[in-house]
Amino acid sequence: MEVNDRIVEILKQGGPMLPAHVSKEIRESLLITSARLSELSSNKRVKISNIKVGGSPLYYIQGQESKLQNFSSNLAEREREAFNILKEKKVLRDVVQEPAIRFALRQIKDFSMPLEVNFEGRSEIFWKWYLTEASEAQGIIGIILSEKEKITKKEPETIVLQEPKQQVLVQKEAKPIEIQKHAKEPKPETIEKQKPLKEKTEAPKQKIKAEDPFLRHIKNFFDKNKVAVIESIEDKKNSETDFIIELQTAIGNVRYFCKSKDKKKINEGDLSSALVQAQSKNLPLVFLTNGKIVKKAEEKLKTDFKNVLYKEI
Repeated sequence: MEVNDRIVEILKQGGPMLPAHVSKEIRESLLITSARLSELSSNKRVKISNIKVGGSPLYYIQGQESKLQNFSSNLAEREREAFNILKEKKVLRDVVQEPAIRFALRQIKDFSMPLEVNFEGRSEIFWKWYLTEASEAQGIIGIILSEKEKITKKEPETIVLQEPKQQVLVQKEAKPIEIQKHAKEPKPETIEKQKPLKEKTEAPKQKIKAEDPFLRHIKNFFDKNKVAVIESIEDKKNSETDFIIELQTAIGNVRYFCKSKDKKKINEGDLSSALVQAQSKNLPLVFLTNGKIVKKAEEKLKTDFKNVLYKEI
């Protein structure tokens, strides 16, 4: 079974799980495991919790959301208080909560779901317990508005429940609203340094087929910086060409796996996937692109992926 498929099966049996626990199951380093989990998250095969256990998020499969409650003891004091109130009440009106609880409701993203309610020309935020059905939440909101505003019901009201980037028109006897959560990106806990490979003799250079403009650009970069190409690895599916290259350093020639990416925006998933490829060959990674790195991925280069040589050319 392919390693990523095995991780999915492990999470199905024991999730939610920490990266360290998954690492022990698949017998790979924590760095590689975190990169694999990040790739699976980017492909929406696994989900990541907002709650942290020992500074690390939990990974789980869709359908295991209810099990996240088992880790609520890791919430801060005010967050636990908001968690308990929302779990009991199922729906809370934001404006009537004390400031500390209002802030906490925005932090416990695994358990609280914001709903923007448009009613009689006004807009308000309500918070729904994440396991409460949308139809039940709509009914509770109707009761809250009736009690607080003393509404005289002359004809059926229409309440618009609007989630972030999504709006649904709901009548009193509406079907449940489908709520979509957004996965978060993992944060690998440690970085293992890859020892360079020393070569006593210089390996023969390999010529690059440079019909493609991007490949010509890569070839010129290699020639200008005296980079020896040991092997070209063409990925026909993704129309990419990767390389095994050799760089001259003060301690001798060092071999790298080089990912060349013809893409406008480079994200964390691109870096994670390339790192897994490099580690599968027991080589450090050089990442070359003609694009620009997104802010979140750039931050990862300074922390979790700081051993990656990243270059925009």
